[in-house]
Amino acid sequence: MLDINVHDIYFVFSQIDLTILISILFGIIGFGYWLMLKANRKLSKWLNLIHITLTFGGILLIWILSLLFRESIIEYDFNDNLTLAIYLIALIAVFGQIIYPINIIYGLIKK
Repeated sequence: MLDINVHDIYFVFSQIDLTILISILFGIIGFGYWLMLKANRKLSKWLNLIHITLTFGGILLIWILSLLFRESIIEYDFNDNLTLAIYLIALIAVFGQIIYPINIIYGLIKK
């Protein structure tokens, strides 16, 4: 379960809801790449590499860092810094998704 606290509002998502959302997002991304393949359009290899690296590398790094959380009450500073690192990696991964539509547009314009 994922719960997000924004001031006095809590957003709670179950694991199945997150799984479905992530599956739909990956399906949309895969469908766009498949359409470009069927349309015989060439995408930039560098933009593909950056997009895939930020997507899967970001998810992998967040998973690895989440395993490092400490349970001791004395270690709150460590957990705060770890949380900040996870948020920064997630932000970079989300902004890395901007590369996807740029690559699609580049493939449509390029001859």
